Amino acid sequence: MSPTTLSAGPEHGHVTFLGAGPGDPGLLTLRAVEALANADVLVAEHEVLDVVRQHARQGVSEVDTDSDPSKEPTPGTGAPQLTVVDGTSTAVAAPAVRDAAHLVMEAARGGRRVVRAVSGDPGLDTYAAEEMLACAAAGVPFEVVPGIASAVGVPAYAGVPLRDAQGADVRFVDARTASDRCWTEVGASDGTVVVSTTLDSVAAAAGELVSAGRKPDTPMTVTVAGTTTRQRTWTATLGTIAQTLKQAKVLPSPEGGRPVIAVVGERSAAAQRDQLAWFESKPLFGWKVLVPRTKEQAVSLSDHLRSYGAVPHEVPTIAVEPPRTPQQMERAVKGLVTGRYEWIAFTSVNAVKAVREKFEEYGLDARAFAGIKVAAVGEQTAKALIAFGVKPDLVPSGEQSAAGLLEDWPPYDPVFDPIDRVFLPRADIATETLVAGLIELGWEVDDVTAYRTVRASPPPAETREAIKGGGFDAVLFTSSSTVRNLVGIAGKPHNVTVIACIGPATAKTAEEHGLRVDVMAPEPSVLKLAEALADFGAKRRAAAVEAGDPVTRPSERRPGARRRRSTT
Repeated sequence: MSPTTLSAGPEHGHVTFLGAGPGDPGLLTLRAVEALANADVLVAEHEVLDVVRQHARQGVSEVDTDSDPSKEPTPGTGAPQLTVVDGTSTAVAAPAVRDAAHLVMEAARGGRRVVRAVSGDPGLDTYAAEEMLACAAAGVPFEVVPGIASAVGVPAYAGVPLRDAQGADVRFVDARTASDRCWTEVGASDGTVVVSTTLDSVAAAAGELVSAGRKPDTPMTVTVAGTTTRQRTWTATLGTIAQTLKQAKVLPSPEGGRPVIAVVGERSAAAQRDQLAWFESKPLFGWKVLVPRTKEQAVSLSDHLRSYGAVPHEVPTIAVEPPRTPQQMERAVKGLVTGRYEWIAFTSVNAVKAVREKFEEYGLDARAFAGIKVAAVGEQTAKALIAFGVKPDLVPSGEQSAAGLLEDWPPYDPVFDPIDRVFLPRADIATETLVAGLIELGWEVDDVTAYRTVRASPPPAETREAIKGGGFDAVLFTSSSTVRNLVGIAGKPHNVTVIACIGPATAKTAEEHGLRVDVMAPEPSVLKLAEALADFGAKRRAAAVEAGDPVTRPSERRPGARRRRSTT
């Protein structure tokens, strides 16, 4: 029986102690994703909630354990908060409980399924065992879903293998709780040591190892924010790490220091990190990239950007609304069922969505397309159709555009085509290219407004300031309307921001608005646009490395700084 089908009594519920890994949501196990999808309540620290909530179902409750249990809760500030993840609900006070174990017990009451998520792996968490014992004592059934431990996952993302062909011994030390005896044992060993500590205490941990017998010239790597796009790694030795961090202007933290993973040892491959640092060397690593599209359209492009190490920030510039007069669309959909059309051509994901919604309104499904040939303007539109249960008969073999679709569209043949009419559901502002081309090929076209595109509401003030102030490293424009609408609702991007456009028409519109176009996709697809920006970032990175300059993001440079360097 699967753990998710366990049945608990109405008073006790069920608790899953889940390892959320070191920070990258992509490192969650399949079992973890399954448990999150079935959870009624999530209990975790704030940063861990950010990792796991995207896999939770809508309406799941969250309990944040970051409140200080040693202090009396102050109304509105100190009490743990219970919130509903639906984008609209506001926080309401959770029960006045005093520690995480009680939080879990409170959440499990009433038969609810609770996921208690911790950073890394539950088996290495300081308090998870105590919470499990509390569940056992209270008769609350529980299970454990292991996660990738930070001490293992972070070095892997930093490009620091912990063992080599000689099979060096590997020791793990938590510097925050290590005893003198522990330091003495690892100092006497010549194996690799993985130290969990804080950024403010790295130098002290290095000193402990030197005092215990390790040589000051022993290689050492220090990684902060491991497995996230904020990751940063320094390579030094036990004797030089303090000076290295000082030169890097790593300042003491008022909160006591950010958690870090340090790897020490002759065989830790620290010297080979330049070749093994696969994560931090991604072409767009850490770049904040603005994606001004509709919410539905932004997902695919954002996924591509993340694969290159970027941090996409989606800002809707276009809102999609139903047509003002729906009668034309209603007649066309009825015509599909009665055999009026030989073809239906979809020119966007939004057109697929509009037809699908109209189908659902009439109680129809994909079977209504039987006997009708279906065309899609490109890969993303084709994927939307397949998700609807319809496999398109025609997708452009070349350019993914109206022109590319016309290149492959067959002319009307009265012998082989019993019907000469095409249904074209599209936006109210679409161009006439496809209509004119189909008529030239001998087809009759019902050009129907399936949806309207209107300018979206302005983004928050913080986002507008980042756009105009150079807070973004790049902006990706996927159509002329996204250029016009972004400038209209948020202002022009700063001149340090890299401007990438999906094609010549979009680039021309950007230039008309006073923007310098740095990148243009070789063909009009979001995949090629993301690739083109990644190529730009890779060349920029390679040039900095070759010149011996630090690798920086566009937002970290200002025109004034470049001018000063050019005059010296």
